Amino acid sequence: MTKYRSFLIDLDGTVYRGDQTIPTGSEFVQRLQKEQFDYVFLTNNTTRTPQMVVDKLKTHGITTDVAHVYTPCLACMSYLEQHYPQQKPYHVYLIGQIGLKSAFWENTHFLIDDQKPDFVIVGMDTDLTYHKIRVAVKAIRQGARFIGTNADLNLPIADELLPGNGSQCAMIAAATGVKPFYIGKPSSVIIDMALQKFHFSKDETLIVGDNYQTDIQAGINSHVDTLLTLTGVTRRSELVGKTAPTHIVDDLSEWQL
Repeated sequence: MTKYRSFLIDLDGTVYRGDQTIPTGSEFVQRLQKEQFDYVFLTNNTTRTPQMVVDKLKTHGITTDVAHVYTPCLACMSYLEQHYPQQKPYHVYLIGQIGLKSAFWENTHFLIDDQKPDFVIVGMDTDLTYHKIRVAVKAIRQGARFIGTNADLNLPIADELLPGNGSQCAMIAAATGVKPFYIGKPSSVIIDMALQKFHFSKDETLIVGDNYQTDIQAGINSHVDTLLTLTGVTRRSELVGKTAPTHIVDDLSEWQL
């Protein structure tokens, strides 16, 4: 078996479930820290800043820092700077919440522009309005590049499935006829950006998560090994006929470092 040296770890369904701690997930992270393995929390959630993620993890028994948190917001900025260096500073129109907005506000290479942006970047926004959609649609029709932070159609909250960012992007796509370019899982973009930023070797990195459609598919798309824990969204019966994860465990207590 491959000896993994670095881990990209999902959060909701892997380490916690809403406000409920998944003990085996929390203990898995603590084991990584004790044995001094490299790790990064890789989330599709753009509603929280990295510090907010750190604060939430503390309530689940995990002490870490923002240097161990990577979001689609951070990956998006890195992607644009690598692929569009000639357009710096970048004029962007943002739909999203504090996690997305604060990341771009704090980076002087990005200017918020609701008139003639070069990029329309859409993240989860529970205060979404018709006006925001209208501004985004107009900009995209005028040639702005349409970027979605992630493609999640639904967000499981307690016993309810809430509309996710993918549903918001679908509305804009329907109005413009333009499909978004997605950054977050299952896109390989966020994986590639994370590997570059943290200097992780693809051959020695393991993606750990509970959702086949996002975490595991991201690994498959980026050719990085995956570990599916059955503590969240995906059930073993749902894997029939699909490309199998590299490893499957009922919970993370089964994983030997």
